Amino acid sequence: MRERKRLESLIKDDDELVRRSGDIEAYFELAREGEDVLADLEREIQSLAAFTDDLEARTMLSGEADPLNAIVTVHPGAGGTESQDWAEMLVRMYTRWAEQQGFKTEMNDYQYGEEAGIKSATFTISGDYAFGQLAGESGVHRLVRISPFDSAKRRHTSFASVFVSPEIDESIHVDLKMEDLRVDTYRSGGKGGQHVNTTDSAVRITHLPTGIVVQCQNERSQHKNRDKAMKMMRSRLYEFELEKKRAESKKLEDSKLDINFGSQIRSYVLQPYRMAKDHRTKVEVGDVDKVLDGYLEPFLRGYLLARRRGTAVSAGGEVDDLPD
Repeated sequence: MRERKRLESLIKDDDELVRRSGDIEAYFELAREGEDVLADLEREIQSLAAFTDDLEARTMLSGEADPLNAIVTVHPGAGGTESQDWAEMLVRMYTRWAEQQGFKTEMNDYQYGEEAGIKSATFTISGDYAFGQLAGESGVHRLVRISPFDSAKRRHTSFASVFVSPEIDESIHVDLKMEDLRVDTYRSGGKGGQHVNTTDSAVRITHLPTGIVVQCQNERSQHKNRDKAMKMMRSRLYEFELEKKRAESKKLEDSKLDINFGSQIRSYVLQPYRMAKDHRTKVEVGDVDKVLDGYLEPFLRGYLLARRRGTAVSAGGEVDDLPD
């Protein structure tokens, strides 16, 4: 059914290209006959350009895991309340993007900050090619703004890390041995119903060979939390093995992206000017508020194009001169 849906989408796109190209040819014919259709022609050409740009981006989503759902984890960096608030802003940015795409978002784990923001959050974005589109978002994101938590109204720089992995389904096998896992249960913290806060329903799973840890606490039953945590663990291990293969193959070494904490892939500047800039692809968007409200298409497409052309630079390769 997934393959059928993919092929039907391809046929629909091809039909749409033929229709739009035909409309433009018709406008050219009317222009030759002396009709005033310049404004309509410009509008159709711009619409066709946007459509083909979208198609071009989708043709680059050919990886084995690209069609799958995405599991997104956000952690604040050092800086306490500032970074925790920034991490919560990023969660909102990605959930707003998912909403605009018609995708479904499900929160798996949400740890509230002590004063504001979050200590961590993990959520699943379900939709066609969700992982393929968001794969390039893994890395450190940097915010520069006048702090709402600073009574002196000074400028602060905050960091938060984002990690994106595919939600593995039956089409991809992950060798997961139960003897390699340690499963801990604990009482859920933060906001929630009476049952959530008074029983050991939360689940934390540790993969002993790699040290990968996942946790889920948003469901009422321990069984459901365990099932979700196992799904998250399979996804993390799959991405872990992919990273090992990429390192071993040495392919596209010059464009290999460093996702270690401390090398930002993108900066969002609210003061003294307003701009969101990707340091790997050099894509810039002046309306940073629109970006924080989920407008990620220029960055997602820019990353896919740079990855295909091998022109992306290492994360953190260029940073503006603002002091931290």
